[in-house]
Amino acid sequence: MSDLLVENGVVGAGGAGFPTAVKLQSRVGTLIVNGAECEPLLHKDKELLRHLARPMLAGLRLAMDRASASEAVIGIKHKYAEVIESITPLLPSGARVRALSDSYPAGDEFVLVHDVTGRVIPPGGLPRDVGVTVLNVETLVNVGLERPVTHKYLTVAGAVASPVTLRVPVGTAIREVIDAAGGATVSEPAVLLGGVMMARLAASLDEPVTKTTGGVVVLPSSHRLARRHAGTPAAAARIGRSACDQCRFCTELCPRYLLGHPIEPHRAMLALGFTAPRDRLLAGTLNCCECNLCTLYACPEDLDPRQACVDAKAAARARQLVWKGRPDELRPHPLADSRRVPMRRLMLKLGLDHFRNVGPLEDRPLLPRRVVLPLKQHAGAPALPVVRAGERVRVGDVVAAPDEGALGARLHASIEGRVQAVDGAVVIEAGGRP
Repeated sequence: MSDLLVENGVVGAGGAGFPTAVKLQSRVGTLIVNGAECEPLLHKDKELLRHLARPMLAGLRLAMDRASASEAVIGIKHKYAEVIESITPLLPSGARVRALSDSYPAGDEFVLVHDVTGRVIPPGGLPRDVGVTVLNVETLVNVGLERPVTHKYLTVAGAVASPVTLRVPVGTAIREVIDAAGGATVSEPAVLLGGVMMARLAASLDEPVTKTTGGVVVLPSSHRLARRHAGTPAAAARIGRSACDQCRFCTELCPRYLLGHPIEPHRAMLALGFTAPRDRLLAGTLNCCECNLCTLYACPEDLDPRQACVDAKAAARARQLVWKGRPDELRPHPLADSRRVPMRRLMLKLGLDHFRNVGPLEDRPLLPRRVVLPLKQHAGAPALPVVRAGERVRVGDVVAAPDEGALGARLHASIEGRVQAVDGAVVIEAGGRP
């Protein structure tokens, strides 16, 4: 199985793109399927569970065998009762569904593992440290289909005519994906890639879809979220230094703090007021998951604790600060459950409640004339091209592969055509036969 995953270029479809073959080398007791998809307006994982349950479950069985897992738990939000009902009779032996709260960030690995198993992953640790491996729904679909990863499922949402979940060739330009959803309904759109909480602002509509692009959210450029994601770290630090009143709201709602991790975002904000690093203020920021809840929801002053934590992480690493506690000392906050942020409340706070919160999976073949396949769209080193400009390729042909022994993943042609360029990305123009 491992060889097939390597050959097909399967990576985590919902996060950093870690090669799945490597991830499944860990022997664990429990495999958790992350179907929480807690970013507002996104529906991709739920739609895959509804329409592609059989290949997902085939992938789950293969993954359980590879990781020697004795049980599997599929995390799905309780509000999707019809999905839970339809998938339950199909579950393989040793698998069950865990209904999750409709809250943010239910899909965070650390939060999900605790919800399912009651265990707390130690600061700086991984799920395998508590006997667990977590895989995304689409990742398991790709495992189960047993073919090269040439297409990506994603939800197109927000200010578009027809919010939808689509299957598109990897490398398709973002503008074509938006057009396939009926086009933007605002004259000056801003595009957030990956969701609205942990997203980044697209630099251009010509940016390509990658193996890890889970969502495309279109907003008016004047929207609060568009402006926040366009802000600079320097400006956030300058304002935070003068305005933070140490109210602790950012800390009291931090999901990692509520798990018992030694992180307190308000301390990172306090550190902005010092010219010299303070170890006691910086150490905990290494545990920040960058969920953005502190900045976009908790802070009453509209400051940016997340960015303060991100900046402090770099300082903490430079000073080689590490957590020195023991895992058995970790105690989740007694009010953790009552401090979960309901999705409805989050969407109201973010100004997203007036958008249509739907994303049905539709079979709309998208046939771009050109795809751009970045050589770095997975964890590890960039893939190395194995094709040259002028060569013709078919869908599924290998166009780049990791260096011998390097962590990485293969890339495959997602359309049939001729390679036009190889320079940081493999560019393929449609047309002709190989």
